[in-house]
Amino acid sequence: MNFLEQQTVNERIELMSNLSKKFLLRAHQIDIEGSFPYENISDLKNTGYTTLTVPSRYGGKEIELYELIRLQETIAEGDGATALSIGWHMGIIMNLNEKRTWKEPVFKYLCEQIINGSLINSAQSEPKTGSPTRGGRPETTAEKCQNGWVITGRKTFTTMSPVLDFFIVSATINETAEVANFLIPRNTKGLVIEETWDSIALRGTGSHDLILDHCFVPNDHLVEEISSAGKKANGWLLHIPACYLGIAKAAQRYAIQFAKEYSPNSIVGPIIDLPNVQQKLGEIELKIMQSEYFLYGAAKQWDVSNDEDREKMGAHLGAAKLTVTNLAIAIVDLAMRIVGAKSLSLGNPLQRYYRDVRAGLHNPPMDDMTLQLLAKYSINNN
Repeated sequence: MNFLEQQTVNERIELMSNLSKKFLLRAHQIDIEGSFPYENISDLKNTGYTTLTVPSRYGGKEIELYELIRLQETIAEGDGATALSIGWHMGIIMNLNEKRTWKEPVFKYLCEQIINGSLINSAQSEPKTGSPTRGGRPETTAEKCQNGWVITGRKTFTTMSPVLDFFIVSATINETAEVANFLIPRNTKGLVIEETWDSIALRGTGSHDLILDHCFVPNDHLVEEISSAGKKANGWLLHIPACYLGIAKAAQRYAIQFAKEYSPNSIVGPIIDLPNVQQKLGEIELKIMQSEYFLYGAAKQWDVSNDEDREKMGAHLGAAKLTVTNLAIAIVDLAMRIVGAKSLSLGNPLQRYYRDVRAGLHNPPMDDMTLQLLAKYSINNN
């Protein structure tokens, strides 16, 4: 099985569906142990999935956003933690290729490393700044030295940290107080992963702390100066709601199967024949449809838009994330109402889905920021 050999979107989704079934079998144990899905990530690397967003000029498939979110959603139907983890890697490469904010030689180098199996994620959050989308200045510092930079600080929520080969780290430059991103390889002296991840949601993401103790990087690893101007629209972040939609679909599938099989002796036949159960299943399907139309529509619009039009899509992208994430929470809740108290059993996947979808409220952009953005959009367009 290899994603690079498949010729169509549907073929790659079918291949991912087969992998996702394996992920589902492993998900419970990973969640119970709070361990990391090493096998899942290895499967994604070995099948070529992690190279799909690499530009074609450097050996990747350069897939579009719509295909990415469909594939990510399919992963999440098996294991949400695996989907969210690898989604950052996939989306970052897509974004760097679209925005062209890095100098080409260092981007080419990174792509070559990814083709050979490397993984990357950003390390932006810090204990005192909270989410980087709130605008807090990093306390991690970058000090200029001969031939490069010395980076010192602590980053939180470094998702997929057990297997990352590269980190994109934001730091405040001592001399200028400007903020910049630095590309730091895992084997850099002074770089340590401190295992701090103890969340009850998405336990398998390995989102530990990244410790940087006077880490030296060469000059060309200052890859991007971060502007204080308004942030650009980021279509790739739709991998986040795609993850939660996938989890919601897994909950829907479980609830339907349970309802087909469960037949208490107080009724004749399975509970799926009951009007109140069908009412809830209808509500779930409606919310799935709403999510798909919003998410897929936003992704397809991004794919056909030019750079100028994409910059006008910030409100739409935020609205898609807010809508799909909150609908996913409602879908899992309805599935649990169908299954009843059994859904709270530790061995039942619904309780894991319930915990995992809640995490979506804390992924960027947060609901309050999206609503403020939508208010400004409405005012400016009316």
